[in-house]
Amino acid sequence: MKKILASFVLLFSTLFACQFAVAAADLEVNTPAISAIKGSMQARHGQLAAHYASGAVGLTKDGLIAVRDANAVPLKDRASLNAAVAAENADRSKLYKEIATANGHPEWQPEIQSTFASRWIDKAQGGWWYQGASGWVKK
Repeated sequence: MKKILASFVLLFSTLFACQFAVAAADLEVNTPAISAIKGSMQARHGQLAAHYASGAVGLTKDGLIAVRDANAVPLKDRASLNAAVAAENADRSKLYKEIATANGHPEWQPEIQSTFASRWIDKAQGGWWYQGASGWVKK
C-alpha cells in the first residue's frame, strides 16, 4: 500500500510540475531567433490562408499543420502546398524549441508545444479545420 501511495504522490507531483512549468513559461519571450521564425511564418501565412479556408490544410492537435484534403488543391499546386506545410511545421518546431530555450528550460518544449496547439485552435477562424479528439473538426 505504501508503494502505491508513493507512486501516486510521485505521479501527481510530476504532473503538477509539468503544469506549473507551462504556467511559469514566458510564451511571449522574444529573441532574434524567435523574431526571425515568426517573420518567416508571417510571410508564409498569406500562402497558406486560402488553404486553411478551403479545408485543404488543417491544424493538428500537436501544434503543427497538415494537408487534410489534397483533393481541394489542383494537382499542379500540390507540390508547392506540401513544401509550404513542411516549411511551416519546421518553423513551428523551431519556435517551440526557441521559446523553451529562451525560458532557460529546453525540457519544457513538449508542454509549450501543447499550449500553442490549443492556442492555434482557439484563434482559428470559423470554417478552418482542426484535429479534435475524434478526428478532423470544422470550426
